[in-house]
Amino acid sequence: MLDLLEHIRWEGDALVILDQTLLPTETKYVSLRTIDEAWEAIRVLRVRGAPAIGVAAAFGMYLGLREGRSLSFPAFEKLAKKQGEYLCSSRPTAVNLRWAVERVQKLIRQEKARSVSELVDRLLEEARHMIEEDNAVCLNIGRYGMELIPEGARVLTHCNAGGLATARYGTALSPVYAAVQQGKRVAVYADETRPLLQGARLTAYELQRAGVPVTLICDNMAATVMAQKKVDLVIVGADRVAANGDFANKIGTYGVAILAKEHGIPFYCAVPLSTIDLKLSSGEQIPIEERPGEEVTQGFGKQTAPTGINVFNPAFDVTPHKYVTSFITEKGVINPPFKKNLSNLFKTE
Repeated sequence: MLDLLEHIRWEGDALVILDQTLLPTETKYVSLRTIDEAWEAIRVLRVRGAPAIGVAAAFGMYLGLREGRSLSFPAFEKLAKKQGEYLCSSRPTAVNLRWAVERVQKLIRQEKARSVSELVDRLLEEARHMIEEDNAVCLNIGRYGMELIPEGARVLTHCNAGGLATARYGTALSPVYAAVQQGKRVAVYADETRPLLQGARLTAYELQRAGVPVTLICDNMAATVMAQKKVDLVIVGADRVAANGDFANKIGTYGVAILAKEHGIPFYCAVPLSTIDLKLSSGEQIPIEERPGEEVTQGFGKQTAPTGINVFNPAFDVTPHKYVTSFITEKGVINPPFKKNLSNLFKTE
């Protein structure tokens, strides 16, 4: 059995998360008891990865509303709207955050016949259910995705779309874990993923902990590794997928997709349906978060660039759908044409 971390859970009166900003050298769990603490944890990446952010946001809504038991329903609903917008301001790109907030707000409207106190309890129940739901979704992604991984495969991934980015099992890494549990020999190349090193600090950490062979490479080494025929397929996650199949993921993913195309290597994107945003027709409409320049110039406490230098630090880039071989979802592997086939996923919802 693979050793996969439980890094987000409800315990007592708090949401307990593993502080991912401290990995891999320190394993520390922190308790979040207010919506402000949930906002801060999402903003500074103590919890990160689109599905995990969604789960944290659902608990954040509960934390922001649990003191409102004595409110009238209209006042409670108004507060839910205000708290939802506040949480969504923490990070704009990952659609799962707003998806989770809107799911909570919809639940409030649907169950308005309950007392407000009962509604508050119902919100906690829904947030806890979302952990179970995410685990089931990721396991299904793994089951479908492992069929794309041949025996002896060498997989390249970018950033972290493993268990640390979801409730437990991951999106991009779930097929890897499923293939290994099936008995296949699989090895992974993990891009370090500048500037915050999610690949080095998180992906390499969780794969090593799970006993999956992993080799860490700098981002600018991917082309050489592919040219040396050491990569059989690429699997990445996403923070938002547009209706036409363009998708946003951690900065650097676009370059990896181009390299894979040039070298004839299949390029897969593993996502839950909650990450697909059919309201956006193309990737041009995906909002891209820009983060502080200090992440580049003073990463992890050491200055590595001249004082006062201008910095451009987008957290994500958009990969056009033409570079995607297939999407791996909880409902199966989705091939082109993506505009039609991604839309069809929601017709049976």
